[in-house]
Amino acid sequence: MSSSPNSELHLLASTRFDPLLSTLKWNNDHDGPSQYLLLPYHLDRLVDAAGLHGWEKAKACLNYEALKSTCHRAVTDYLAQSEAALAVKIRVIVSESGELKASVSPTTPFPADPTSASFFNPLSDNSTLFGPVFALHMDSQYSPTSLFTSTKTTERSVYNDARTRAGLPIIPTPSILADVLMYNAQNLITETSIFNVAFYRTPYWITPSASTGCLPGVLRRWLLEQGRIHEAKDNSLTKDNIREGDWVLLFNGVQGCRLGRIANFGYT
Repeated sequence: MSSSPNSELHLLASTRFDPLLSTLKWNNDHDGPSQYLLLPYHLDRLVDAAGLHGWEKAKACLNYEALKSTCHRAVTDYLAQSEAALAVKIRVIVSESGELKASVSPTTPFPADPTSASFFNPLSDNSTLFGPVFALHMDSQYSPTSLFTSTKTTERSVYNDARTRAGLPIIPTPSILADVLMYNAQNLITETSIFNVAFYRTPYWITPSASTGCLPGVLRRWLLEQGRIHEAKDNSLTKDNIREGDWVLLFNGVQGCRLGRIANFGYT
């Protein structure tokens, strides 16, 4: 039986096309160097999500060739009409029947390996080497977790509500380097509205467990596999033990790794 509340619900994947990615061996896919960020990982997550939602037809239709060709058509058509664009964000949606669609929008090309910020050590490194730092504001109330937080879909109300409480626009814009840090009913940190997170706890970056209800992001998976972050094994990442000024590693499948710092603890 389908879990979808209405026919408008789609599974969602957000990735990017960027020429720099084809120079990074860790991003190679089944065909060799790839200009799409961790596309095989996006496929795996879509397949897993389709299974969790009970979308058996979508799960059967999802395969790497279909996903890559859908992205490639959208990128090729866009770049043919916009010669100035070098890199684009790709938004892929999958219907319950298994139909794939992709749309693209311009983004700033990566200047260097987008995972380099994961090597940042707050105790010794200069943060300015890794680009502008996000200001992270602790949410003023907990966010309920559900199938729609542990899978990425077009049902985004829990994230939109958190952004609204933080005074942030629903649709993130590159000019606003701020986000809201979310937590569940047990006060366990989960994620921000657009990033997975990790906190520096000497000598590691520690990310919330998937059991908190956070999204198991594609870059989160890759960073765990590489040993650059470690999953929390206890309740160490709670709302109550996050402090103003704490460094936070932020990561998603479009922007790569970014740095953030805790700015304050709520709103009036």
